[in-house]
Formats: sequence, structure tokens, C-alpha cells
Amino acid sequence: MLQGNELETSNCLTLCFQDWNVTWYTAHPDLTQCFQHTVLVWFPCFYLWVCAPFYCLYLRFYDNGHISISSLCCAKTGLCLCLAFFGFLEMVYLLVERSRDIKRHMVFLLSPIIRSLTMILAVLVIHLERLWGFRSSIFLFLFWTLAVICLLVPLRSCVLQGFSANAMRFVAFFTFFSLQLAQLILSCFTDQRPAALKPNPCPVEDASFLSQVLFWWFVVKGYRSPLKAEDLWSLREQDTSEKIICDLEKEWAKQWAKMQHAMNGAQALGYKLSEQTQLLRKLHKEQSSGFCLLRTLAKNFGPYFLTGTLCLVIQDIFMFSIPQVLSLLLGFVRDEDAPLWKGYVFAFLMVLLSCLQSLFNHQYMYMCFTVGMRVKTAVMGLVYRKSLVINSAARRTCTVGEIVNLVSADTQKLMDFVVYFNAVWVAPIEIALCFFFLWQVRTDFAHVILNSHVQMTYMDGRIKLMNEILSGIKILKFYAWENAFRERILGCREKELNALKKSQILYSISIASFNSSTFLIAFAMFGVYVLIDEKHVLDAQKVFVTALVSLRRLGKFLCQDELKLDSVERAPYHPGEYVDAVVIDNGSFIWSKESTPCLRGINVEVQRGSLVAVVGHVGSGKSSLLSAMLGEMEKKSGHVTVSGSVAYVPQQAWIQNATLKDNILFGCEMKDSWYQKVLEACALLPDLEILPARDATEIGEKGLNLSGGQKQRVSLARAVYRKADIYLLDDPLSAVDAHVGQHIFEKVFGPNGVLKNKTRILVTHGLSFLPQADLILVIEDGEITEMGSYAELLSRKNTFADFAEAFSVSERKESATHRGNIQTMEAISDSEQEQDQEEVGRLTQADKAHTGRVKLEMYVDYFRTIGLAFIIPIIFLYAFQQAASLAYNYWLSLWADDPVVNGTQVDTDLKLGVFGALGIAIFGTTVAISLGGIIASRHLHLELVNNVLHSPMSFFESTPSGNLLNRFSKEIDSIDCMIPDGLKMMLGYVFKLLEVCIIVLMATPFAGVVILPLTMLYAFIQSFYVATSCQLRRLESVSRSPIYTHFNETVQGASVIRAFGEQSRFILLANSRVDHNQTSYFPRFVATRWLAVNLEFLGNLLVLAAAILSVMGRSTLSPGIVGLAVSHSLQVTGILSWIVRAWTDVENNIVSVERVKEYAETTKEAPWTIEDSPLPSDWPRSGSIGFQEYGLQYRRGLDWALKEISFSVNESEKVGIVGRTGAGKSSLALGIFRILEAAKGKIFIDGINIAEVGLHELRSRITIIPQDPVLFSGSLRMNLDPFDGYTDEEVWRALELAHLKNFVSGLPDKLNHECSEGGENLSLGQRQLVCLARALLRKTKILVLDEATAAVDLETDNLIQSTIRTQFEDCTVLTIAHRLNTIMDYTRVIVMDRGHITEMDSPSNLISQRGQFYRMCREAGLV
Repeated sequence: MLQGNELETSNCLTLCFQDWNVTWYTAHPDLTQCFQHTVLVWFPCFYLWVCAPFYCLYLRFYDNGHISISSLCCAKTGLCLCLAFFGFLEMVYLLVERSRDIKRHMVFLLSPIIRSLTMILAVLVIHLERLWGFRSSIFLFLFWTLAVICLLVPLRSCVLQGFSANAMRFVAFFTFFSLQLAQLILSCFTDQRPAALKPNPCPVEDASFLSQVLFWWFVVKGYRSPLKAEDLWSLREQDTSEKIICDLEKEWAKQWAKMQHAMNGAQALGYKLSEQTQLLRKLHKEQSSGFCLLRTLAKNFGPYFLTGTLCLVIQDIFMFSIPQVLSLLLGFVRDEDAPLWKGYVFAFLMVLLSCLQSLFNHQYMYMCFTVGMRVKTAVMGLVYRKSLVINSAARRTCTVGEIVNLVSADTQKLMDFVVYFNAVWVAPIEIALCFFFLWQVRTDFAHVILNSHVQMTYMDGRIKLMNEILSGIKILKFYAWENAFRERILGCREKELNALKKSQILYSISIASFNSSTFLIAFAMFGVYVLIDEKHVLDAQKVFVTALVSLRRLGKFLCQDELKLDSVERAPYHPGEYVDAVVIDNGSFIWSKESTPCLRGINVEVQRGSLVAVVGHVGSGKSSLLSAMLGEMEKKSGHVTVSGSVAYVPQQAWIQNATLKDNILFGCEMKDSWYQKVLEACALLPDLEILPARDATEIGEKGLNLSGGQKQRVSLARAVYRKADIYLLDDPLSAVDAHVGQHIFEKVFGPNGVLKNKTRILVTHGLSFLPQADLILVIEDGEITEMGSYAELLSRKNTFADFAEAFSVSERKESATHRGNIQTMEAISDSEQEQDQEEVGRLTQADKAHTGRVKLEMYVDYFRTIGLAFIIPIIFLYAFQQAASLAYNYWLSLWADDPVVNGTQVDTDLKLGVFGALGIAIFGTTVAISLGGIIASRHLHLELVNNVLHSPMSFFESTPSGNLLNRFSKEIDSIDCMIPDGLKMMLGYVFKLLEVCIIVLMATPFAGVVILPLTMLYAFIQSFYVATSCQLRRLESVSRSPIYTHFNETVQGASVIRAFGEQSRFILLANSRVDHNQTSYFPRFVATRWLAVNLEFLGNLLVLAAAILSVMGRSTLSPGIVGLAVSHSLQVTGILSWIVRAWTDVENNIVSVERVKEYAETTKEAPWTIEDSPLPSDWPRSGSIGFQEYGLQYRRGLDWALKEISFSVNESEKVGIVGRTGAGKSSLALGIFRILEAAKGKIFIDGINIAEVGLHELRSRITIIPQDPVLFSGSLRMNLDPFDGYTDEEVWRALELAHLKNFVSGLPDKLNHECSEGGENLSLGQRQLVCLARALLRKTKILVLDEATAAVDLETDNLIQSTIRTQFEDCTVLTIAHRLNTIMDYTRVIVMDRGHITEMDSPSNLISQRGQFYRMCREAGLV
């Protein structure tokens, strides 16, 4: 009996698979009953049972937490149990009612048993998912989808049989089907959260599998009201900087260690290698570093990326399946006897495959963009962390501008590389037949690579220079040097655009030759359909080569030498134990491997709790000694031990763009009593009184709105507040005035100061404090020549004794008044807004996002700059190109109807001619758009440079440099590349759409009924999308500026951050800024995917229409025309999506034009020059100055900084200006140079009102030696004479008078010595002397000294003062007092207080009057 059953079962299954007469060769197709009751039931069950074990392992491995039982879970469980119960009922029914049939076909009894057991397994899976925190199941969704699809055929059979045939079976089946359908619907929803997530979580975390695939979870906001930053979702945990960089950093550290090990192995043999070989090794390291970075990224992001690649492979399978179905449809059209239902099956199958292709394609793109976003976050994090640890030699080669460029342009190119990477290996497979014709293109790509690298190098130089200009803008304005630096910027820009132009022309040749050669593929294959635009292949290659350039640049930076942790041995200090605080044993230190040692044979033992003074001439190595203790220099030999925590006050104060309080606390907890004590000790309390919001007042970037003295005191307060064990103080008293210097020494450093029990190492030029030092180190030329207490050194009667004796009298008088009264924070008001009380301390303006659609005038402005001469030929060339393409496609359709005979083809020469014309048209259009884009870009960059340089100082104080660098890097890069590329794509697809519509309408005119409403629907969806996408682009741009500002600030203050051990806090700040930026980037690319999926699903309606109309009209249509119409309708889906996306890209990137043009509307300075000015060429001839009831306000409504100032300065008179904090001394200098314009009254120079003179005419004819010595990267000669207006002899003479001749003569390149960014390869004192040389070179009739000799030692100061007295003898000199003894021989002294002149007379007369000046002199010990 069993054998009989097996035989019958075998026959049944044979019938199932072999009865094609029932299934295919019939006008009424159906599946056999056997197939319906076995295979269709078993297949979903088989899927669940086979995959369940693997799925359970996956669940166990990725445990996401526990979900409590919800109503959704109960409903799913209940339905499953009902379905299992139905299976058991069916089994009972079969056993009771159909026992005779069952004996013959036992296989039918298996189906309900398997089904019931499978439902119980489904219940188990549901609860396992709940226990392991899986809220939406792709596994069960696919199971229920398969189950419902397999029930559709029995459902059709049941419906055809009717209700009357078997009412009970009919009801039972429909109930069962309804329960399965309900399960499918329920599987489209997600369960509740396993635990509370962050506020405003990303909706994708709540989305079901189906919603994720179709991007329905993306909620389109921003159409009715503009999107704001608060509307954006939080980042998913896996997308946050902390999560990404934590894993990546470990992997990169391993890779970097391997590379270092390999290099060190080579260095061990270094003495045997020639210089050339060592250079080659270095180049090899730079080359391999990029691949090393790529390998690291691949290890971390490879698995997720490969999942996306799998989606791409599946998408390609569907893509290549569509033509096969199309050929079946064409076969159906040819076969007049084929039943009509087959045509409909092919039509629907083609649409289904198109939809599945869209789904997998956009999942692939989504995954690629997600990986791209994570790569960008990772690389930004690595660059930031690297910038905190690179050594000084690397820091000089990697400027702030270059680092900003790495995190803006290069990270973007890496993102593009991730998205297009797969096209690089997919493309060769698809274009293998045209390999020969692409052979000659390879040289073009070699040039494209070279030009990409060259363009990025020039861009680096431009951003670096722009960063320096922004940092030293005050100096540029004082010296009227804007035009010289504008020309330097434009020179860099022109080289950058020339490199861009070359690469674009070569790229256009490549595209044209590629497109013109594709006709070979068309003739070799059945080429009536083109599913992928060939341009994408070359786009991918272009992205690939630029990514290689970026990878190399990033790798090179990330492989720069780091500070060696073993340079300094850091030991913790425990109170009570007695150990020396700092010990240097036979130390020799260098700044870079190539340089000679800056410090040699250093032996120092600093006792715990002692005060050590370090003295020496300018450039002797005092600051280098502190750097060696901090581990900032490379140790060549010896041993350094530092026991205890360190606080550091650098020579040039580093101030953050934060409130005064935040600058002092520097990440520490607020302790009120200690904080007040620190403010009092550092003499900051008087400053708080004049601040709008006291210590909550915002300080400008780099302390722009503070004087040098205030910056130094804030920097000192930061160190004092830290309560460290060891204090390294690099000349902090050079920036404070008489009584304040004395106050700080007594209250902070001295025997009774707040740091009395701490170890203090103080670099100083002042001698008056030395007697109180426990130990004095005298440094000369990098060596400690003398060491001992003040008395011991004097008794030895060596260099120090001679020096001290010569300057003891003047120092006692000078040091007390050193830096004649700190300048007030008066400039804080320079950009103070008239705001409510809460905002009163705010200074900088955050980058703001515009709202709404981009204004039409932005497009008009952009196209106007290109010009009609370019635009008209572009339109014509596109039309011509598409006409040639249309003719070619039409010929191919005719060829399909009339095949090639004997290998020959009609009109071959004509077709080759059309292809030649097609190639020329493609080349012409791409080149024309590229050149037009370059013209527009050049004009917009020039406009931006002019607008920024013409802005007043208040603009720079209130605008963070990150905002401006963002415009000059990312926004200009978008205008250079993204807008022309978007226009190329959009115009190409618009004309392609016209061609497709003409072909489809020629073949099936009724398709017009579908095309028109589809186009309108597309436009409607696009209006929703663009409003959201555009605003997201703006928000992303706005949130990018703080990243650049923070990077900029960190790089400049890296030594301070390291000294205080605050790296981790700054890394967290950088993470939060990058994450904030990505919160607007993530929804932007999801919006694109949402749009594409929805549009392509709509577009597939046109495919369906064209296919069904072709099926219905097969009697009147030829197969060639049907093939042409359907294949082109298949393209419409993609084309319309690409048009919308290309247009959106253009609109998104036009935002860059909008942001660049923002600064055209800001307030500008007065004109630089006035045409037809009656100003004499030798003005000012005498140098007399007159103030007439002059008043100065930083902004309307604020207190007067200067009030009713009236006085005159005669020809060649020397006038000193003194006063206490907030007196208005520097305001006077700002007024003379018109850095601030007069609120009332006038200033006359030689009888001419300076308000009627052009700013450059004024500023170029008077000179200031500023408080902060600023140098720019470039030659020393350029820093002295950027306009090349003086001879070399004159420059050397100025250097000699500035006491720099010997130093410059000793340099290998002499005047062409390359200064690093900010002049960092010169000491502060040397920079101050360069500023003096500038003044000596200009030799104008009026000289203003703004505390100009603070950073030099006393001997050099004396030399400078004597130079000023002799060289400027016939000039009018205004000196804002720094050391009172230097102005005691002046003809007059002006004493200022709260914006008024309180006293004015000769110094002797003022002393005799016993007024304010007398009291200041008494404090200084001068009377």
C-alpha cells in the first residue's frame, strides 16, 4: 500500500511540473490542483524552516535589548495560532470527510500538518525577535509575502468555481486567506521601542522593513514652513562620531604603527643611504599612506558597503533581465497567434522587474551614502585628532588652511568615491567591447589625475593665504596692504582655475570619444535599449581619480610625524614627597630633524615650589626651553622629567571664541570663591566693570576685541585657576603695564602670591622681579651660560652682572610701568548689537540659513556672469547632439525590422558621419558648460574677495573665521564643480527626455495620455522635495562653519590644549560639531532616495502604458518600433528622476552662490581711493595733526569711547599718550587710521580733513608699529614690502636700523627666507623687529607706536628707542605709552581718562602739577 501511495505521489508531482498544456500552451492558463496543494503550500514553509536556524543565530549575535509584550505582538501571535488551528481543522476534515481520497494521495495530508507546524515556528520567531529587541522583521515579512503570493492561484481557482460549488470550503479558504493577508499587513508595522532613545530620534529607527525599503518613513517637512535646525532628527548611534571614530582609531593606530616600524627599520640604515634614496623612501611613504588609509576604511566600513554591493549585483540582474523580457514581448508582437494574456504577462513582468530594480538600486545608493557619511565623519575625526598631536616641523608644513581644506574638499571627494566606487569595476564588464576605443583615452585620465592634484594644491595655497589674511586683517588695514594680498589670492585662484580648465577639457575629450565609440556596441548587440547613461562610467572614473588624489593628501597628513611621548617623562606628584619638579639632564633639543639643535647641553634641576626666572636676548632660546619641558620639541639626547600637573601661559596668548568666564574656567568646574580670587589676582576685576555682560561677555575669535595685555591676563587667569603643580610662564608680564605688572607679581608669582607654594618657571625680560627669584637661568644662543640666584650672578661679574648693572636703574623705573596701562576691552563694543539684556554680551554672529526657495535673481546673477555668448551655443549644441542621437536610434529600429544581410549595412558612411558629429557636439557641450562655469566661478570668487576685504574691522570681529573659510573653501568648490556638473546633467537629460517623448509618441500616440499627467505629477512631487532639500542644504552649510572655526582654533592653540591635557574635551567638542552637521546631511540624501523611489514607481506607469498599448496594437506596429518605444519608455523612469535630481542639485548648489553673495549686502568701509582727489602727492608734508571736538562711538546708543577731544600736534613733535584701563588710548589710534569712523568732530592732518581722503591714501601715508606683530607666509622681503616698491639696498638698510641685519644675513636664503604661517619660525621679538623694519622702510611723516616693544628684551628695547629717536627725528611720533621712561623726553604727554583728556603738557610740567601723571610716575619710581 505504501509503495502504491509513493507511486501515486510521484505521478502527482510529475503532473505538477510537466502539464504545460494546462499552464502555458492555452488561452486560459492555470496550475494543476496537485501543484496548488503541494508546491505552493510547501515553498513558504520550506523557506521558514531552512532559514530559521540561521536567523536565530543572527538574532542572538545582534542582541538589541528586550521588548515587552505589546498589542501588535499579541495580534501577530493570535493570528498565527488561528492559522495553526485552521491547519489542524483541515487535517481533521481530510481524515473524516476525504479518507478515501487520502488513502490514494497521502501527500495532501502533509500540507495542513506542515502549515500548522510552520505557524507554530512563526510564533516562536515572533517572540524570539521580541526578546532580542527586533522591532520589524524582514525575515517574517518575506515569509508572509511568499505565503500570500502562493495563495493567489488557489484564490483565483476558488473564485472561478464560485460559492455554490462548495460553500463551506469557499468560506474556510477566504477566512484563511484573510488571516494570512492580515499577518502580512501587521508585519509592515514596527513594535514599540525596547528602551527610551534620545530626543527627536531618527524615524528610520521606528520604521518597518517595508517602510525602510520604500523610504516611506521619511516625512517631508519644509513645504508649508521652512525647516529649522530643531526640526532635524538626532543621529542614529551607529552614525555618531564617537561610535565611528572609536573603532576606526584603533585600526588606524595599528596601520600607522606598521608604517612607522617599516620607516624606522629603514632609518636604522639611514647613514648608509644616499640623500636621493632617503627622499625616495619618504615619497614612497607618502604614496603608500593613502592606500593605508583606504585599507583602514575598508576594514571598518567594508561589510556594510559589501551589503550595498550585493544590492547592486541583484539590481544588475534585474536590469539585464528586463531586456530579456522585452525580447519576449517583441517575440509576442511578431507571433500573431500568441494568446493576448502572454503579452499582458510580459508587460506586467517588465514593470515588476523595473520596480524591483529601483528598490535594490536605491537601497544600494542609500547604503553607499550612509557609508560615505560615516567615512566623512571618520576622516574628519582622524584629521582633528592628528592636528592635536603633530610635531612642530609637521605643523609648519601643514597650515591651518590646508587642514581646513582636508576636512572640506577632500572628505567630500572621498564621499563621492564611496558612492561611485562600484561603477569602476561594473563599468569594464559593461564596456568590454569598446576597450580598444578607450585605449587612447587612458592618457587623458593620467592628465586628469595630475590636474586634479595640481588644482587641490593651488586650492590649499589659496585657503591657507585666506586664513592668514583673516587672522591679520587688522594689520592689512593699518598698512593699506589689501590690494597686494588681493593680487596674491587672485594669483592662486587663477592657477587653480587653469588646472580645473585643463582637467575639464581632457575630461570632455574622454566623454566625447567614449560616446562616439559606443555605436560599435550598438551594432554588436541588440542595442535598442540603453538602461545606463554611459556618462556615468566616466563620472565614476573622474570621481575615482580625484578620490585617489584626496586619499594621498589625507594619508600624507595622517602620516606626519607626531610629538614623541617619551620626550618628557611625566610622573605624578603626591603632596608630602620631596622630588624636583623639573629635571633636564644633558638635554639637546631640535625643532625638526633637518635643523641644528636649538638647545644644547641643558642641565637644570628645578626644586619643588621655587620661582625660576629665565632671561636672555631675543631669539636666545628662552621659549624653546619651556617647549622642551612641555614635550613640544624633539629630544635629540638627554633626559627630561616633569613631576606633577602643568599649566602653561604662552608668549602669544591663545584665546577662544567664548565668554570670558569660559576662557578662564577652560573646562574646569566653577568654584566661586577661587574664581573671584583669581580674577582679583590677575587684575581682571576693573575690566569686568566696563564689560556689557561682565564675565559673560563673549570674546572674539583669537581675542580680536581684546588688547594684548588683556589677552595675556585672561591667559594667565586660565592657568592660575587650574591649580596645577608646575607653572610654565612665557613672558606674561611683557603685556601688562606698570602697576598691573607689580600687582600680578605680588598677587600671583611672588612670595605672598596665590602660587607661592607652586613651582613657577618664568621667562622674563624684566630685571626688577629677578631679586625675588630662587634661581635665574641665563640663556645665550641655546645654551645655559649662567645659573644661580640674583646675588650669586651679580657677584660673579660675568655677562649677567654687566647687563644688570647697565639696565638696573632704567628697569626699576620701566618695569613698574611696563606696558603703560592695559588697553580696555573697549573694542568689544565694535560689533555690539542693540539687544535685550540676555544677549548683551554676545559678539559673534552665528552663520544664518536663508529660508524658502532660492530666489530667481540668484540664477539670473549666475547666468549673467556666464554671458549669452556661451549660453546660446550650449543650447544649440545640446539640440544638435540629441537630433543626431534620435536619428541613430531610429535607424537602429529600422535595422531591427530589416536585418543585416551578408554582413553589410545600408548608409554606413552617413551613420559614421552622424556619430562623428555626435562626438563633436558632446565635446562642445561639456567644454562650453565647464568654461562657462569657470567664468562664473572666477567672477563670484573675485566679488567675494572684494566684499570681504572692503568690510570694516567690526565685520571681522563679529564674523567667525569658519564662516568665511566655509565660503572660500566648500562653497567656492561647489560653484567650481557642482553647479556646472549639475547643469550638464540636467540639460543632457532634458533633451534626452524630449527625444524619448518624440519616439514613444511616434510609436504609440496614446502614450501622450499618460506622459502629460505624469509630468505634472512629477513637477508637483518635485516642488515638495526641492523646498525641503534646499533648506537642508542651507542648514548643512550653516552647521559646517563651526567645524572650520573649531578646527582653526584648535590648530592654533594645540600646544596650550596639550599642556593642560584638555585633548579629550576638545575632541568631544569637535565630535558634537561634526555630528550636528551630519544631522542635516543625512536627511538630505534620504530625501533624494525618497524622491527617486516615488518617481521611478510613477515612471513605471509609463512603461506599463507603452507595453500594454504595444500589446493592444500589435497588429499595426512593427517589432522595431515597439522595441524602440518600450525601451525608451523604460528610460523615462530614470530620466525624469535624474532631471528632478539634477535640478535639485543645481538648486541646492545655487545656495552656494546665495551664501557667497551674502557679503555683498554687509556694511562696507569708506572708499579706498577717491578719484580726482586734490590730495598732494607728498601729503602729509609736515605731519601736523589736529583733533577738533572729536568723538568716537563703537555703535549708536553705546557710551562714547572718546568725548570732545580737541588738541593739535605740531610738526615733528613727539607726544606720549598714557592712561589707565578704559581711558581710550587705542581708540585714538583707531580714529587716526579710520579703523573706526568719527561719530562727531574731525581730525586734520596737514590741514586736510582725513574723512575726505580715501582710506588707502590715508593709511599708506602714515605708519603704525602695532601691538601684535603679525607676519604672513611668504618671503621675508614680501613681509616688508608686498608691493615691491623699494630696492634691496633700502630693505637691507631698514633691517640694519631694526637690528636684524646680522640675523637675516645668517639665513641661507637671506631676504628670500620663507616665513611660515604667522611667522612661527621667528621668535616673537624678531617679529616685532620686522614690524619696526616695515616702519623704517615706509618712513612716513607720522608714526604711531602702539606698545610696540613689549616682546623684546631691555637691551633691544633701548636700541629700538634710539633708532626711533634718530630715524624719526623729523617725523611726528605718537606713542601709546608702554614704558614710561621712554616718553619722559617727549615734548608732550597726553593723559587720558574715560575718553577725556585730563592733562596735557610737557612731562616736567605735568610732574610739577602733581596730577594724575605725577601719581603714575611715582608708582613707577620715576619721582
